[in-house]
Amino acid sequence: MAGEGTTTFVLKLQVSCALADRSNLYRQSVAVSTAAVGPTATPQQRYQNGYILVGTVSFHLMLDCRSFFFQATPTRQPSDRNPQGNLAIEILRDFYRLTAAVYTLERHPCGSLVTEIIRDLCRSTAAAPHRTATLNIQRRHGGETRVQSDGASRGEDRRRRRSNPGRPRRRSGFQVAEVLEQQQEMAVERENPQEEASIIRFYKTVLGWDYFRLLKESQKFNKNNKKNDGAELGLKPVKDTYNDVDDYLATFEPLLFEEVKAQIIQKKDDEEVQEWNLRLVTECSEADEFHLLSVTYDENEEKEKISPNDLMLFSRQQFNEGAKFPTTYAFALVEHRQAISLRLRMYLTGEIMHVNEDAVKSQRLLNMRSLITSSVNEVDKPLYSLKICSLSTIAREYIALRSIGSLPFKDLILTATEKVSGSQDQNWKIPGPLHEYIKENHNVSQLEAIYEGLSRKPFVLIQGPPGTGKTQTILGLLSAILHATPARMHSKGGLREIRRRPELPFHEKLKNWGRASPWLVGANPRDNIMPVDGDGGFFPTTGNDLKPEVINSSRKYRLRVLVCAPSNSALDEIVLRLLNTGIRNENVHAYTPKIVRIGLNAHHSINSVAMDHLVEQKRDDSAADKQKLGGTMKDKDSIRSAILNEAVIVCSTLSFSGSSLLSKLNQGFDIVIIDEAAQAVEPATLVPLVTGCKQVFLVGDPVQLPATVISTVAQSLGYGTSLFKRLQRAGYPVKMLKTQYRMHPQIRSFPSKEFYDEALEDGPTVEDYTTRDWHKYSCFGPFCFFDIHEGLESQPTGSGSWINIDEVEFVLLLYHKLVSMYPELKSSSQLAIISPYRNQVKQFNERFKETFGAESKKIVDITTVDGCQGREKDVAIFSCVRAKEKEKAGSKKEKKGIGFVADYRRMNVAITRAKSSVLVVGSASTLRKDEHWNNLIESAENRGCLYKVSKPYALFFSEEKLELLNVRANVKDMEAQAAERGGIHDNENMAVYGDTGDADQGQADDNDYGDGYGGMDDGGIEED
Repeated sequence: MAGEGTTTFVLKLQVSCALADRSNLYRQSVAVSTAAVGPTATPQQRYQNGYILVGTVSFHLMLDCRSFFFQATPTRQPSDRNPQGNLAIEILRDFYRLTAAVYTLERHPCGSLVTEIIRDLCRSTAAAPHRTATLNIQRRHGGETRVQSDGASRGEDRRRRRSNPGRPRRRSGFQVAEVLEQQQEMAVERENPQEEASIIRFYKTVLGWDYFRLLKESQKFNKNNKKNDGAELGLKPVKDTYNDVDDYLATFEPLLFEEVKAQIIQKKDDEEVQEWNLRLVTECSEADEFHLLSVTYDENEEKEKISPNDLMLFSRQQFNEGAKFPTTYAFALVEHRQAISLRLRMYLTGEIMHVNEDAVKSQRLLNMRSLITSSVNEVDKPLYSLKICSLSTIAREYIALRSIGSLPFKDLILTATEKVSGSQDQNWKIPGPLHEYIKENHNVSQLEAIYEGLSRKPFVLIQGPPGTGKTQTILGLLSAILHATPARMHSKGGLREIRRRPELPFHEKLKNWGRASPWLVGANPRDNIMPVDGDGGFFPTTGNDLKPEVINSSRKYRLRVLVCAPSNSALDEIVLRLLNTGIRNENVHAYTPKIVRIGLNAHHSINSVAMDHLVEQKRDDSAADKQKLGGTMKDKDSIRSAILNEAVIVCSTLSFSGSSLLSKLNQGFDIVIIDEAAQAVEPATLVPLVTGCKQVFLVGDPVQLPATVISTVAQSLGYGTSLFKRLQRAGYPVKMLKTQYRMHPQIRSFPSKEFYDEALEDGPTVEDYTTRDWHKYSCFGPFCFFDIHEGLESQPTGSGSWINIDEVEFVLLLYHKLVSMYPELKSSSQLAIISPYRNQVKQFNERFKETFGAESKKIVDITTVDGCQGREKDVAIFSCVRAKEKEKAGSKKEKKGIGFVADYRRMNVAITRAKSSVLVVGSASTLRKDEHWNNLIESAENRGCLYKVSKPYALFFSEEKLELLNVRANVKDMEAQAAERGGIHDNENMAVYGDTGDADQGQADDNDYGDGYGGMDDGGIEED
């Protein structure tokens, strides 16, 4: 116990969590209260002496402050130098956050005293976040209404301020709200010591870099056209397996920093004009080798939005291309943004040249340090700033990478092998009716994937080629795993008998066994605990109205699932399917479980389950309740926590799954499902695993779009290899979906042979429903290639992207002829134009707008290859762009390749988007330089669907030419002629590769659109 003159507070909270044991909690509760006031104290004495029990709800989690005794005496107040005081504040902040999520303090008789205690303790420290917490509490609990506690009167508070004039004043309510919102936006909140150490290492490395040194190194490699193998930089290529954690980190950490460098340099290469902003340094302090400074900011005048975790460049002078380098400049990280100021972090100790090396002193950093720490007026400390990029995503990836040693699946990730367990007791089973439903509605390969998940293997890899029902399989998985129970519960005879040499009489031994291990003679007692109302027995069914799904009494396991995807568009596809289709319960009834979609830029079609929408709903409901019953509205933070704790399925992008919003949840996730897992770099895939889970599903296709990697050095060393691909390459078992339901068989034929070892097969009716009226013309058939042999490519000045005007002209004519003959195709939901280059997409948009006006976006969907994965249309036209280069004055440069059009994964995506017809437009002679494109062109040639098109292109679509290409009419004529001669002969190929006037036959490509809604999103990289 503390000495005389000391007030001791022991605060304990019991809130919702399914992990704690109730009887154990009771014993701990008694022990804490006894330690505070003595074993003979009555509940009233405990209350009076500061022991406060703030309510109990069905499940329990204890936040126990018994290890801390906060001493507050008239002569000694906690401060930044008092670690006990700081610890107190952190504990109390957590205490208050959790309380607000499940319990309203005003409704408890101790509530006002608890509020006042926290307020006084927080006011006693000078740290800014603690002051924020204090004002936040006041705002939530009646503002200036106070209960005096322990002599902390207003007069004393004023006297303390007069005795400490350097103490910052309180912020206004508006500023406090702004700070709280900024804390929500922060990408990384460093509460875990391991995470804090990792992020400090990351910040020191990046903030110490020299911006101009990075530019010089980049220009050097570009100028020499040198393909760096990483040896000079000490980089290692990505391997299939690793010996240990150190081997793993030694490979991935340097590559990740190379990617950060590339993102920084990319800002310099952007076409947008960079604008400098003048700012004044208003405050500066130093902590943990970092300089923390505040600079002026006016959000109304800023042309470029600045957010937390943005990397900025600060310089004493402005500088432009070719100008003399400044002598005072450094990187800074935005930590908080307020209406009139930015809170920044700088590392000025020295420059870190390479990972795992000490910082080297730098004059530019010393100059910056002298400037910002000088005692002159703030007007004399001007700095020019330039926003570089955001570090939010890659900082989360770095934390996940450094956490590899603590992940539950560490050994599997490193070695690509799992420990084999011979027991079948770990398998989970689903109820009979649901099992029958799943069998009837999934094909053999889909069932194999679902059963693999029920085996409870820690990692399950599912490869979903285009059109094979990947999303349908995910929905089936969710139905199965959310309603499954352990196999041991289905056994009638109990577990196998355990034989041991008796040392006691059998009846005594049996009695002891029964007491110590009751599951040896019957069922596990935990399995016999049936859910009751309000105790996990009801599952909410929708994201809006929380209607309960009544659960069968045999269902005792309430699993929580985190569903992730690399991009917002891919994530929203899954959420939309969940909302439209739902999942099945054990009685085969369709329902929508409680879903929450967190993160930014949610599509409007899924707004009903987006976090922001749900928060506003709850706040409106809370406001209505406040008017009726009185009380205080909950803040957004507590509402978010409550929504997430209620959710059965939480949907997030890979990056946002590393935000503090999920890391602070009362309970983690049992299952993590990552869709499009082959599109993410390995560190990104690790981000959702850091939260902890029991099973991971990686769903994707390594022969479709790869992860986007900006650094050419990191890309060449395999940094773009996904965890899915690496495990598959190392021999980890993969379940591949083999039956496709999207494409006409003639579209499916080439990708199945080229990319899937001819493993793909067609669904039973796919040919019938993908055959269309326009197929009667061979040039509009399921698979065609138009050889624009006279086309020329060009590269706009200052751009790394390519265009081909000849292909634009031909595609415009092709589209016009198609929609004039078949008006049902005049819709963006039916027809898409795809190109690998953003500048070509821009050309198409401009030409279609000139031709069709403002309605052009409604009549056709124009997108890049990267923007269309997962989508599908009836017809897809693919413009390849690459051709003979348009000659420039005085130059005859021999072309060496076709850029990233040669990426077979992008090719696979482009030719598998269409259901009925894929029409490829390109230069056959140029594309033949690549092996895969040569195979495609030969396939088109062999099937008689390769058309050589000459100028003028309009003649190709003349009535005479189309009559020659009318397959059905020609077949009827040939049959009639054969009948007159006394027999029917096989139809000759109507498509011949050669110059037959202005039109010859060519090939078409397949394009893949998945289970999509509406249009396609633009995306990806286009530069070679």
